[in-house]
Amino acid sequence: MIVVNTDFIPGYKITKTLGIARGNTIRAKHIGKDIMAGFRMIVGGEIKEYTEMLTEARNAALDRMRADAQSQGADAVINVRFMTSQVMAGAAELLAYGTAVLIAKED
Repeated sequence: MIVVNTDFIPGYKITKTLGIARGNTIRAKHIGKDIMAGFRMIVGGEIKEYTEMLTEARNAALDRMRADAQSQGADAVINVRFMTSQVMAGAAELLAYGTAVLIAKED
């Protein structure tokens, strides 16, 4: 499945728009990782525990978005966007969404 953040795919034409495809997840790190992240906030630098958490969340949300698009019969998802929100301290929701479409190779 082709997934892009543009409203077109070079070499293809969109033959049908199927609707919004979306996938989300809410992730949190365990208390030990939160303590390490808190320490890093004091001394500065990258908070690797949260970088890792958001990377995992982004991948899960993309996988779920692709699955949603496939359930609609899509060949591709265009205009893909991400949205993140804090649900509670140490937990974040990541939403991936885009437009599920059918495509055909251009002549």
